[in-house]
Amino acid sequence: MKMSLWRRSGLLIGAFGLVLAACGDSNGAGGIAEDCDEVDEVTLQLQWFAQSQFAGYYVALDNGFYADECLDVEILEGGVDIVPQQVLATGGAEFGLAWVPKALVSREGGADIVNIAQVFERSGTLEVSLADSGIESPEDWAGKTVGNWGFGNEFELTAAISKFNVADVELIGQDFTMNALLNGEIDAAEAMIYNEYAQVLEAINPDTGELYQPEDLNVIDFNEIGTAMLQDAVWVDAGWIAESGNEDIAIRFLTASFRGWIHCLDNFDDCVDVVLANGSTLPAGHQEWQLNEILALIFPATNGIGIMNDELWDQTVAVATEQIPELQGVDVSDGAFRTDLAEAAIGNIGSLDTDGDGYSHRDIELKEGGE
Repeated sequence: MKMSLWRRSGLLIGAFGLVLAACGDSNGAGGIAEDCDEVDEVTLQLQWFAQSQFAGYYVALDNGFYADECLDVEILEGGVDIVPQQVLATGGAEFGLAWVPKALVSREGGADIVNIAQVFERSGTLEVSLADSGIESPEDWAGKTVGNWGFGNEFELTAAISKFNVADVELIGQDFTMNALLNGEIDAAEAMIYNEYAQVLEAINPDTGELYQPEDLNVIDFNEIGTAMLQDAVWVDAGWIAESGNEDIAIRFLTASFRGWIHCLDNFDDCVDVVLANGSTLPAGHQEWQLNEILALIFPATNGIGIMNDELWDQTVAVATEQIPELQGVDVSDGAFRTDLAEAAIGNIGSLDTDGDGYSHRDIELKEGGE
């Protein structure tokens, strides 16, 4: 864990954080701004390996946005066995990214963590089937084999099964590919719109000899049927954020991170290149698709990037407390999120498009294997 080395001089920090100006121009990408009297070293723990899902943070690092805020940021990749909320709770990082329902389970398990920025406003989870399956609505899952990843990724699906009173559904564990669907082993498969869904569109349809097309598939979007749950958010340990000076660090971190995501609205290709340069093993075409869909999960942002949408929070809590055994009967909302730090960060970059209302979803041409 990186510890704070110095504090910037002359900062007045109120109970909720004041709007803070950037430190100044950095000495090139990743260099610390020349007029920083003090530098704070912090660590960000990702949920997964380097990919466009985290583009905004890599862009903020490579373009010197963190340096502008007098921050020296280390980004740690995630993996199968890495749980960001546990890393936070044990002091392994100051900031971590996690899906809200999983973080709520961790909170109930004793991890005193707080959501300080709800970056993704929409869920990226889908249930995908082939068009000839006849699955066009949740009710059509009846009598079908329906895949999911488990590990807390299934609750949007199980909530939909409950909401639509679907009987005789056989839930099947699937791996993090779409092979079981394409091989006919299951009737429907769980997919992220920015990853596994694209994997199908990058595969050859044996019936046509060409790539699968959207019309070859039926897609159930949990956002559209009302059981979606909030996903990627920035979390911190409650004890850490309560320490003197750390609200200021958090505001500066969010200021730079938001700038990174907003930069991608008008500098799409540059952001893809940054992700690839930071070691992504996924090919360029797949990363272009992923960034396009990730931006659509963030923007337009109802209250500005990172500010919680209360309606979607309430929906997430309703699904979580109904579907997740550890959360049934628990008041999970008490102290689980705060918006003041993200609001202060937006105040720092108010001249930028913090709502992303001008975001235009691109048409990405996929190639076999995502190349």
